[in-house]
Amino acid sequence: MRDGLRAMLAAGGHTVVGEADGPAQAQADLARLEADIVLLDLGLHEHSGFELLAELQQRRLPARVIVLTMSTQGRDVAEAMRLGAAGYLAKLAPSAVLLDAIERVGRGERVLGAGFEAAAAAPDPAAATGPAELLQRLSARERQILALVVRGRTSASIALQIGLSPKTVETYRSRLMDKLEVPDVTGLVRFAIRAGLIDADLN
Repeated sequence: MRDGLRAMLAAGGHTVVGEADGPAQAQADLARLEADIVLLDLGLHEHSGFELLAELQQRRLPARVIVLTMSTQGRDVAEAMRLGAAGYLAKLAPSAVLLDAIERVGRGERVLGAGFEAAAAAPDPAAATGPAELLQRLSARERQILALVVRGRTSASIALQIGLSPKTVETYRSRLMDKLEVPDVTGLVRFAIRAGLIDADLN
């Protein structure tokens, strides 16, 4: 996929200044490279592309993001737009569509591929979604941190265990509360009980 994108972008007169397999490498590259546009997959091995979108939004990096994905879920389109994505296209979109989207996003426009306008406007089914389905929306890293948070671990101890900074763990905690629509850590614990991650009588 990346080889094909690189060849297509070169043929369209664009320069690829970097590639990354996950959010950490992408953040490091974007901090030093002068990229105008980022093409982002929502599935980054054990991570979620939403993590990178959130970090870019928080750090106010100037690169504009076009999501390339197989997901047609309205909630994913809406979440990507909420986190600052400038475009949302299907991975299999024709080359001409992607090249046009890059030009338009570069001019400051927002671009949604065919069918995604309707998906983004569709009612969010989250209210009717059970804990198991909500849990599936989390990345592996988010699920790992959720399991540690609801067992009473501090951000500092979690950071030490999994090799992140306490500030990054705090960002994950806030994002989990947003995604699971709970106001605090107590809400996370209640969700974890409903999802079967911990027992109700766990100390």
